[in-house]
Amino acid sequence: MSQHESPIIVGLDIGTTKIAAIAGRKNEFGKLEILGFGRANSNGVQHGQVLNIDQTIKAIQQALQNCQLSNPDLEVNEVYVGIAGHHIKSLQTRGDQVRQDAENEIQAWEIEQLINNQRKTFIPAGDQIIDVIPQEFHVDNNQNIKDPVGVNGVKVGANFLILTGDRNAIRNINRSVERSGLITKDLVLQPLASASAVMSDVDMEAGVAILDIGGGTSDLAVFYEGVLKHTAVIPFGGENITNDIRMGLGVLKSQAEAMKVQFGSALADEAKANAYVTIPGLKGMPAKEISVKSLAGIIQARMSEILDFVTYHLKQVGMDSRMLNGGVILTGGGSQLKHLIQLTEYITGLNARIGLPNEHLAPNHIEELKKPMYSTCIGLILKGYNDYEQNYKVFTETFKKVEVPKSLTVNNTGSANGLTSQRVEPKPVATSLTPEQIEKRKSKFWDRFKNNLIEIFSEEDDKLLP
Repeated sequence: MSQHESPIIVGLDIGTTKIAAIAGRKNEFGKLEILGFGRANSNGVQHGQVLNIDQTIKAIQQALQNCQLSNPDLEVNEVYVGIAGHHIKSLQTRGDQVRQDAENEIQAWEIEQLINNQRKTFIPAGDQIIDVIPQEFHVDNNQNIKDPVGVNGVKVGANFLILTGDRNAIRNINRSVERSGLITKDLVLQPLASASAVMSDVDMEAGVAILDIGGGTSDLAVFYEGVLKHTAVIPFGGENITNDIRMGLGVLKSQAEAMKVQFGSALADEAKANAYVTIPGLKGMPAKEISVKSLAGIIQARMSEILDFVTYHLKQVGMDSRMLNGGVILTGGGSQLKHLIQLTEYITGLNARIGLPNEHLAPNHIEELKKPMYSTCIGLILKGYNDYEQNYKVFTETFKKVEVPKSLTVNNTGSANGLTSQRVEPKPVATSLTPEQIEKRKSKFWDRFKNNLIEIFSEEDDKLLP
């Protein structure tokens, strides 16, 4: 395989209600072609955290099996995994670095080094750093630089958002993935993955809040002027709404979920007062008549609580309605509730819309993947591609080929036969690495991706997945 061809990257979304595995590869237009898709009902996960490893392993293996059934030629080894849960925290730091060679422009590897240095930041015992995200860069006295690569300066630094999580929770995810026969390529915070899938550059510039309403948690990510300003995990999701319905109306959990999906509304005022849902009785008990308005009242109460958390977090970081011109983008399975957009706009005072991952998908994608519940999984693939491209950029800048002067040095010496030209061997330009070392580094770099790069599908063999 050529080094310049796109690898196949697999996203694994371990959720409270479902586990999804999606394999994709970018085409020549930069769009994702879906090469495999599988899902399974999730067991062993509560509020975004893996509690029962054995049940989680079975669900992951079932999702992978379904993914490989959709494309028998697909081989899955490494995955990008989403992480959520109320144990996720974030903290702000600032880092600076004096450059060794201030005469040359700043290179990508220097920024990578600056980011890696932040991983030494002190964090509370029992926590582990998940990701380090640079915000505004500064070079010498120049502030608010978005991309310092190519800028001249003596000192480069940045403000950082460091995301941390509980060490045991992270260990449980990694164990579940490894015991399923996979390698965790990277852990990605779920709201950041969802944002990658549903948000455009225009949204990021205008200022937008992404609310991913999942089964166990609702994940929030706030962007302004192209920078991630804040993330938060709200410990309520679709499962909480289902349990509220089950308790409030005295029905089974499966019945509560079915009513929520088919007849649920996030606004009680929009529900018909004279509409009822008939629930069969248990073991000879009479059937129940459930008011659709009562059902909507329960849903609205819980959704209002989630949106109150959103309003609180936006105020905490100073992102009110005047700052976020892009409004709120709702995604995740819970975003499909009727009248949720109206309730969101009423409580937050911001414009709202449903975020779908369609923008990044090639035209021949599976119809099922249009649903917002797959935003996180598709976003994981996009984050994987971002890592791949960044690593390739750093590699090409760090390990450049040894340059040889084209011109030959001519030494004219006198002789009995007149002047003769003596050819002197050109010397390589000074470098800290020998050609053998450079080739060795190259080999190691591509070895890191060899498990991603599987056999390319020829055009005549490419088929639309069912």
